[in-house]
Amino acid sequence: MLRRQALLQGAGLLGAASLGAFPRLSHAQQLAGLTGEKIVLGQSAAFSGHSEQLGLQLFLGAKLYFDALNAQGGVNGRTIEISRLDDGNDAARCVSNTRSLIEQGVFALFGYVGTLTSQAALPLASAERMPFFAPSTGDAALREPFNRYAFHLRASYADETAAIVKQFKSVGTKRIAIFYENNTHGKTVVAGLERALKEAQLAPVASAMVERNSTEVGDAVKTILASHPEAIVQISSYQASAAFVRRARSQGFTRNFYNVSFVGTQALLDELGSVARGVVVSQVMPFPYNTAIPIAAEYLKSLKDKRGIAPNYSGMEGFVAAKAFTEGVKRAGRNLTREGFVDAMAGMQKHNLGGYVLDFGTQQRVGSSFVELTLLTEDGKVRR
Repeated sequence: MLRRQALLQGAGLLGAASLGAFPRLSHAQQLAGLTGEKIVLGQSAAFSGHSEQLGLQLFLGAKLYFDALNAQGGVNGRTIEISRLDDGNDAARCVSNTRSLIEQGVFALFGYVGTLTSQAALPLASAERMPFFAPSTGDAALREPFNRYAFHLRASYADETAAIVKQFKSVGTKRIAIFYENNTHGKTVVAGLERALKEAQLAPVASAMVERNSTEVGDAVKTILASHPEAIVQISSYQASAAFVRRARSQGFTRNFYNVSFVGTQALLDELGSVARGVVVSQVMPFPYNTAIPIAAEYLKSLKDKRGIAPNYSGMEGFVAAKAFTEGVKRAGRNLTREGFVDAMAGMQKHNLGGYVLDFGTQQRVGSSFVELTLLTEDGKVRR
């Protein structure tokens, strides 16, 4: 299992930069993250707090790919590095971090984790015409309207909730309750879920929320169980979701729980332990636990002999993002520029990374709509 101590051993965290003036960059600063020998990417994500495992796992997955690439000489003669800062999933800290990374002259922003933080950072990247690559969020607000510099590798939350509702229809589940976190992310995903339910001629029998960064779920459990649901959809942090599952199970609820991918599958497994049985998570990345899928085989090979790090979906997302970024750099050629990279990515149509296909275009910045449902087990496994 992934534990914070094991993860931190291989990757020292950098402190967040302080807020302050954001001067225009000199030409020399703009090129600091792109030399003849290296490309430096900037990442602001949660490396502490309630979402720390999501940030750490995604970073380590990307680092696995880049380390193997760099050991072979990099791409077009350049190694690829990540300069990262901890934002604790806080938008204000993310803004400060992003300003600092831009001032450092990183080539692109990479692997941001979360809706609110990504929404805060994207306008800063766009103002600098800097690629904003592979944010770990499926929120529509980051995808619409079209943004030339933002590249999304994962399906949307609307795609995920539609897949969950399709499952309800296929098994005849009608009494559906919703538990969600009281923030923009939670409310946005709930809205998409309710639309999908309405299209399927269904409606929630109850909904209840938990405050952001809280695990005080007692009132929500009471409200939802009183409606006698056949299934409960959870849209919250892994701590809050796990707290809800444990409390509901202790009060006799035996049906399934459904979560969207951003909960963090491994993090939720770690929190739940033997209570994980009957918890479903929608996934937007390839199954990372066996070698049947070529990119999963590549990921697992890179994990060999890495102590304290087990395969997981967040790590796979980072690995996929690193491989896709590298392909864009390769296509852009030796005379790499930000605009050249963006054009190269836009030309990446129906490109197979090894069992995971990305399809971009001149006016297309969402590369995948892949979703599948997985089931967690009491012995810490994930089943397709």
